[in-house]
Amino acid sequence: MVWLLMLFVTLVTSQDPQGSSNDRGTMVMGFDQEKTAHHFYLYADGGAIDIAVRDSADTQDRDAIRSHLPHIATMFASGNFEAPMLVHDRAHVPGTAVLKQKADTIRYRYEDTQAGGRVDIVTADRNALSAVHEFLRYQITEHQTHDPLTVGTRP
Repeated sequence: MVWLLMLFVTLVTSQDPQGSSNDRGTMVMGFDQEKTAHHFYLYADGGAIDIAVRDSADTQDRDAIRSHLPHIATMFASGNFEAPMLVHDRAHVPGTAVLKQKADTIRYRYEDTQAGGRVDIVTADRNALSAVHEFLRYQITEHQTHDPLTVGTRP
């Protein structure tokens, strides 16, 4: 199944190399990338992935976020990082090798937010924490979220 999705992504994005990242993101995540805002936060005990609709009336994309993120939390917890690799069109996303290896030391917890959802990532393992931060910094850069690349305080 995953290989079919990868083939489809390759075929679709090879047609439009300019907008391919948004196209891949929309296809893999199931919601419009232009109508949503991604945020990635680094904390002393891990981090968070937060996705929200830009327009509070956009319940379709809000519900799609709420469908996608619990699935991501489950996939990541099992060491499966294929979704970010598909979105970013890379065979390797920074941090994921260690995240896979240390999967049993990391907790991923999904929570609805008013405008979408959030995955909290928590670990006490030093190597896993470094990998979480590496992964989130990569996401900040790739999604151009302008979120801090430094460790902040968890709310």
